[in-house]
Amino acid sequence: MCLDLKRTDAIATITLARPDRGNAINIELADALLAAVTACEADASVRAIVLTGAGALFCAGGDIDAFAQAGEEAPGLMRRLTGPVHAAQVRLARMRKPLVTAINGAAAGAGLGLAVMGDVAFAAASATFIGAYGAVGLSPDVGASWWLPRLVGLRQAQRLLLLGERIDAVEAERIGLVTRVVPDAQLMEAAMAVAGCLAHGSPTAFQRTRALLLDAPLADLETHLDLEVRALTACAAGPDAVEGIAAFREKRRPCFSA
Repeated sequence: MCLDLKRTDAIATITLARPDRGNAINIELADALLAAVTACEADASVRAIVLTGAGALFCAGGDIDAFAQAGEEAPGLMRRLTGPVHAAQVRLARMRKPLVTAINGAAAGAGLGLAVMGDVAFAAASATFIGAYGAVGLSPDVGASWWLPRLVGLRQAQRLLLLGERIDAVEAERIGLVTRVVPDAQLMEAAMAVAGCLAHGSPTAFQRTRALLLDAPLADLETHLDLEVRALTACAAGPDAVEGIAAFREKRRPCFSA
């Protein structure tokens, strides 16, 4: 087994489970990740997702040993490997269910892109972050070059991806790479608590808000304001807004549809 998918009430927890290899991504894990994400997307009872790693590392990136063994076939292997991981990442970023990442240890290479993409990213105090691409003569994948400039700005992205600096969890929080640092022993408790809160939110509002945040850097102000109006009025026309407004006036907790 290279991946574990568990349900706790409305929360799905996806755990990368190759701890003996630092959860390095091989074809089996790449395919399993896409299958798990697809299953979560299709399951209306899942309202929030937690992504974490088993063992001491969150994810060491791509499986370098597999690349070495592939020899001249390495480019084809990398394309085969990144295909399902990238497809899983797009689904995680675009679906109606918010994502919490629980970064339990080192996030390197491809693991960096997965770690920081959470709507809420919790880092264990022992976690570290490194691009690690240049050291093996490769360029970024799994969205690292897309997420980092948006989260921490171009200069910090250059620091991490070109200089290859390894930073600790405190520095990651300082520059905005993660949401919060928590003691190692409290990581999953914190992640599950926040996921539980998110699971009670409006899926429609979450999906439209996530899309606005992802697409904001791509549009000028006028275009983005128009997108906001379209999203807002679409939400207002749905049952979640009716329930949310009623609950607010009645001073009760809203019960949003799946």
